[in-house]
Formats: sequence, C-alpha cells, structure tokens
Amino acid sequence: MKKAIFILFLGINLISCNKSPQEKIDNLNGYWEITKAELPEGITKEFKYSEIVDYIKVDSTSGFRKKVRPQIDGGFITSNDEEIFRVKLENDSINLYYSTPYANWKETLLTSEEDKLVVLNPDGIIYTYKRFTPYSGNYGKEN
Repeated sequence: MKKAIFILFLGINLISCNKSPQEKIDNLNGYWEITKAELPEGITKEFKYSEIVDYIKVDSTSGFRKKVRPQIDGGFITSNDEEIFRVKLENDSINLYYSTPYANWKETLLTSEEDKLVVLNPDGIIYTYKRFTPYSGNYGKEN
C-alpha cells in the first residue's frame, strides 16, 4: 500500500512540476554530496560530511556516475571506474538504467533541481543529495 501511495505521489509530483524532463536531466550534471538516505522501514540516516562525492555527466539519453574524492586545492582524486547509465522517460517518470560488469539496476529520479537531487533505488531507499560546494576556488580541476 505504501508503495502505491508513493508511486501516486511521484506521478503527481512529476506532472505538476513546471520543469521539462530535459531540464531535470540537465540538472543531474555536476558534483553531488549525499545528505541522507531514507529506508522503507522509516529509518533515516543523515550524512553531515562525506569524503566522497558523486560526479555525474549526462546528455539527453545516457551518462555516467563516478566517485571522486575532493581535495583541499579544489581538485579531485578519481579513478577510471564509472557506472554507465541510460536515461528513459517512462510513465511520466525519469528512470536511470545502470549497467556495470557486476550488476544492472534502475533508479527513479524523484527530484532534480539546481541544488537538490533525490533518487529512489530498487530496494526502496530514497537518497537525497545536495550540490557539492568546493573547498577552494579551483573548482572542477581533476588530479
């Protein structure tokens, strides 16, 4: 029952927003820091600080996400590991379909604003992110 109410709320929320799906997809681009995770059982985990942030790069139909470690000089330490995803508009929802050598899964985009990102994973966990604020003025430089 909770899931049906949640899906109804999601549909209404997506329909009532003034932003086009492409604007919501474009908002994904950039560096994101996790702020909380809400489990289906009602448990919420708050994150005050994270050493790792997600870097997301997307166009209208595909993209990737990778974990990066911000540095005090404004740069990032990164690896070549990345999670590739496809973007699909389905039933008034924006879904991200991930594929790695180890697993395939879907996340549903609940909110995508300039400074806030909320996604729902297949286990019913809702992850909330805020736009990452760099440590110095050299924002965006990768090491």
